[in-house]
Amino acid sequence: MKIGETIYLDYQATTPPDKRVVAAMAQYFGEAFGNPHASDNLIGWQAAQAVDDAATRVGKLLGADTDEIVFTSGATEANNLALLGLGRRASRGMRRRILVSAIEHKSVLEVCRVLREQHGYRVESVPVDAAGIVDIVALKNALASDVLAVSINAVNNEIGTVQDIPALSKVIKATGALFHCDAAQAPCAIDLRNVCDFVDLLSLSSHKMYGPQGIGALYIRRELQDEIEPLIYGGGQQRNLRSGTVPLALCVGMGIAATLLVEAEEERVLLRRRRDRFVRHLTELPWPVVLNGPDSRQRHPGNANVRFDGFDAHELLSALQPRIAASMGSACTSGIAQPSHVLRAIGLTGEEAEASIRFSFGRNTTDAELDEAVNLVEKALAALATGIARRLA
Repeated sequence: MKIGETIYLDYQATTPPDKRVVAAMAQYFGEAFGNPHASDNLIGWQAAQAVDDAATRVGKLLGADTDEIVFTSGATEANNLALLGLGRRASRGMRRRILVSAIEHKSVLEVCRVLREQHGYRVESVPVDAAGIVDIVALKNALASDVLAVSINAVNNEIGTVQDIPALSKVIKATGALFHCDAAQAPCAIDLRNVCDFVDLLSLSSHKMYGPQGIGALYIRRELQDEIEPLIYGGGQQRNLRSGTVPLALCVGMGIAATLLVEAEEERVLLRRRRDRFVRHLTELPWPVVLNGPDSRQRHPGNANVRFDGFDAHELLSALQPRIAASMGSACTSGIAQPSHVLRAIGLTGEEAEASIRFSFGRNTTDAELDEAVNLVEKALAALATGIARRLA
């Protein structure tokens, strides 16, 4: 899609709300504005029914029941509720270790830092290979009866790596540890309809799946809900797991977005074809261009993390403004002046990481836009190469 003259290739930072999502939300900003927790009148009942329907829709995306879905402000809050909530409630228990993959999102890594510094947990990183796949042997060796939880993202937000959740679950659950999965990037990438057979907690973000910003959800297995300490206290809404009035319209929007992705394999196949074509054309340019991370089969169909050896990604992105919107990595760490921890974890040097750009595509991306983007990248590289040559002369 184009926003003015800008080709939008940053879908993993945020997706545009689907028009069907916006249409479904509209009435809840108008006449259907009731408080879902007002239990003494028809307007409140209708609002509550709309929220329950949205939770049911999100549950169907995952293979979960309605009462296992807790709406949050986004995946960051969901990750906090899952891990900090679990860790606080279990702080006097015997399980004092938490394992996370080396390529987790900042919102998981920071929660683990708090659990380590404020609650005395040992947090250990599980390595990944050059494709970003978790080293299952290292995971097996790290697991023991003192591990409380393991947190591994289903689909990586920078290099698009898709993990084998069933295989990881089998290893993790054999020791009695709990399995948390940050699945913010997963709905657009893979079929999630049976994922709850393998995980205990799972985080989602609406704005990563064509829903509105400002809302997410946490799946909490029903039997586990008494073991989660709330982060927010108040009126006890959402089964005492998260107090506060839920945002009615946003819940509805996330529910519709979830429904649109329940059966989206054809969309993913088309997206993968476009991504592979874009990468092929980039690698045919007369400069060293490398795809970082996994091959097409193990990768988010809309992700292309590309390295332009010999160039600085900051300079290239600047040269592409305002014609292309892309990024160097996670939007949550884009202001941090250091190489991506994800790219370093898969073996890239600092210089290689600083030469890498994440292009990400979605349901509104067209072949014509990608062809234009390749031409713009080619021109920008030529201009930068000339500038570099002049500086070296």
